[in-house]
Amino acid sequence: MNFWPVSPIELQLGKPVRCTDGVEYELSDVVIDPTTRRVTHLVVQPHDRHDLARLVPVSLAEPAHGQSQATVDLACGSEEIERLERVQQAAYLRLGQFPVEDPEYDVGVEETYALPYYGSFAPGGIDAGLGPVSYDENAPVVWDRIPKGEVEIRRGSAVSSSEGRHLGHVEGFLVDDEQHISHFVLEHGHLWGKREIVIPISAAERIESDGVILSMTKDEVEKLESRPVHRW
Repeated sequence: MNFWPVSPIELQLGKPVRCTDGVEYELSDVVIDPTTRRVTHLVVQPHDRHDLARLVPVSLAEPAHGQSQATVDLACGSEEIERLERVQQAAYLRLGQFPVEDPEYDVGVEETYALPYYGSFAPGGIDAGLGPVSYDENAPVVWDRIPKGEVEIRRGSAVSSSEGRHLGHVEGFLVDDEQHISHFVLEHGHLWGKREIVIPISAAERIESDGVILSMTKDEVEKLESRPVHRW
């Protein structure tokens, strides 16, 4: 029995998507209009190369056909994908500083990479008469540019219950033929006890970049139908 309800397309994060010329990418993230709960774009990338990710309109996606491992077919070739502007941006910013505001784009998923601090443990250090090593208040910041007013969800984006408890992370989405989300998949549990739970999007009180907050409690979520995850 299919775990998903009947629907035109499943967006499984981390799974392959295929172009018309047979080249496959990885579905890294999805971009969502949080007011309409509609997927607007797919973020696709070569396997494990988010620095090369591109923003693809969801109108180009359809359920995969044939025997390929791809879960989505794209109505364009890989050359068209490569001509699209890269999603990821980077800058060296002061800690807590926000990337420069863009009139057309918002900041989606964001990562700050702290530089190592050695202090007096640096070679020689204070004992060598060099004095303390100064602390750099700047750090590399990497973020995704997404259309204004929209949010980005990746595989691993946190899902929280109505009482603020961490439930797990997003695994995928189910959308209809107008790209509206009907359900999403939560991966819940730890190690060999992991389960996938399908949750109606109506149970999402709020969707924000890199996170989903539910209107359901942890106990209510755990009563929903689920299946075990076997990846090992």
